[in-house]
Amino acid sequence: MNGRIKELDFLKSIFIILMIIFHLVYIGDSYPYAKQVVYTFHMSAFLIISGYLNNINKETKAFGRSLLWIFIPYVFMEAGYVVMSAVLPVREKVTELSARLLLYKAIIAPMGPYWYLHTLILCNASYFLIYKVTDKWKGIIRFIILGIFLYILSEVRLLTFANAIYFLAGVAIRQSGLPIIRVFQPSFLSVVPLVILCCFPENLNRGTLAGVAITYLVISLLLATYTYLPEKVKTLLRYIGSNTLVILLFSPVFTILSKAYLPLFAFDATGICFTIVSVIFVISGCFGVTYVLDRLHISPYFLGKKRMLPPYPPAD
Repeated sequence: MNGRIKELDFLKSIFIILMIIFHLVYIGDSYPYAKQVVYTFHMSAFLIISGYLNNINKETKAFGRSLLWIFIPYVFMEAGYVVMSAVLPVREKVTELSARLLLYKAIIAPMGPYWYLHTLILCNASYFLIYKVTDKWKGIIRFIILGIFLYILSEVRLLTFANAIYFLAGVAIRQSGLPIIRVFQPSFLSVVPLVILCCFPENLNRGTLAGVAITYLVISLLLATYTYLPEKVKTLLRYIGSNTLVILLFSPVFTILSKAYLPLFAFDATGICFTIVSVIFVISGCFGVTYVLDRLHISPYFLGKKRMLPPYPPAD
């Protein structure tokens, strides 16, 4: 796995765009059932991909550095989100701001989309630690111990075990040696059981077997779609998918700002025009912030890279 896997970057782009769309309060409120469907699979799929791509065959120092450069922007943006929630009239309102609350939200119970980075840090660290300590044990035993350890973390409420299961699924695929694209067979036929499952609200829970099936079927359907997309569309989506970290970090700022121009779209009761404009606005804003950080040479201290935003189009 020396190069990027194009299909995974494509999948990540679709899931991050869906995240943006349903973080727009107006869209989430207008289409609650669609939001419930998307919330069943989009971050679950991200966790599978993260578990698969996580490389634990590193020196401890190198692995620790990779975790550090997720933790630093996570803590900074999580703290900013909590402060913003105390000041602005948002749904996830903080009534009393304190250093203790900031610490609690950063370490125990993050707010907003940053729960994903919190879960990712814990899962990555656990994966590396367990597999280093048990490096002479059989693979299945190591995997079971990792699962038990993540379950213990869920019992002390540091993460949700339903989320950890998807990370474990990615780890299992990686440890099996199978290419992830072979595990998720592309098929347009996936749409049939997918629609049937999504017709029943009780299935819309990532912590159920139905939720697992929905996640698998969505990935299968998207991979089938990828083959037929125009090359320019593939290139754009792969670029977005290769930069999901900065979109996850900065998107809350721009989804909140998007409320300012919502009245301009009063003519469109469907919200489609507002959605299209907002997705472009949010992604462009996130890339703009990252570009400024790169130009001001702040990225090495905030994101751990000299240049966070790669040139367009992405390299093959």
